Amino acid sequence: MKKDEKVTIPSILSMKQNGKKIVCLTAYDWLFASILDAAGLDIILVGDSGSMVFAGHKTTLPITMDQMIYHTRAVGRGVEKALLVADMPFMSYQAGIDDAMYNAGRFLKETEAEAVKVEGGEAVAETIQQMVKNGIPVMGHLGLTPQHIHKFGKYRVRGKDSTEAEELIQDAKILEQAGVFSIVLEKIPAELAKKITEHVSVPTIGIGAGTHCDGQILVTHDMLGLYEEFKPKFVRQYAHLAKTIDQAIKKYIEEVQNGDFPSQKESF
Repeated sequence: MKKDEKVTIPSILSMKQNGKKIVCLTAYDWLFASILDAAGLDIILVGDSGSMVFAGHKTTLPITMDQMIYHTRAVGRGVEKALLVADMPFMSYQAGIDDAMYNAGRFLKETEAEAVKVEGGEAVAETIQQMVKNGIPVMGHLGLTPQHIHKFGKYRVRGKDSTEAEELIQDAKILEQAGVFSIVLEKIPAELAKKITEHVSVPTIGIGAGTHCDGQILVTHDMLGLYEEFKPKFVRQYAHLAKTIDQAIKKYIEEVQNGDFPSQKESF
């Protein structure tokens, strides 16, 4: 795929076949989406993580469909080349296939999203299958699934014991059969992620799942050092923007207070 070509579902699938790593980040607004898209990302995910890094909640659970539609519309205005995927928020697809179809359809009808992401394995396989049959591309999500945080109790590594590891392998195969075009693997052992990646024909996208996945995704606010509530082990910070912003604002406060801003050059 040429650098300036629009990324599509077939081109994402071909990247696994050609051994080319898939690069993904999250976005929640037009400005960040424009910057990320221009940089050359393959996939931009409008994550329900916006519940935490944008809205300040402690989990991803509170964000609603209408809020996700709003964020996805905003992001869509800034995306030209990357594949745009929207997260299905908590309880937008768990109550039944009809609800799931309606809500997934809203993303494709009311925003520029080209696919949706759904958390879970066998329990949501039939729902995913119906979505795909009706023309809605779906990205799966296994391992640590944040919408299940109250069931898990904490954000711990999944699949460390052999029973859970085997369940995740089987769930990945089930999702593949249901028709997903890729699977996010979150916070699982690297060797398990390697095994899953080798067992399925669709790309795996890792987040805290080691180097053997077909691609990687991080929350943009984490990798830029903007979100300081916590720093997961799997996050590499490529910048420390919270500190940079803090320094800039304090400098602004100082210069306003001592009369250095605005200067004559900045006045009319």
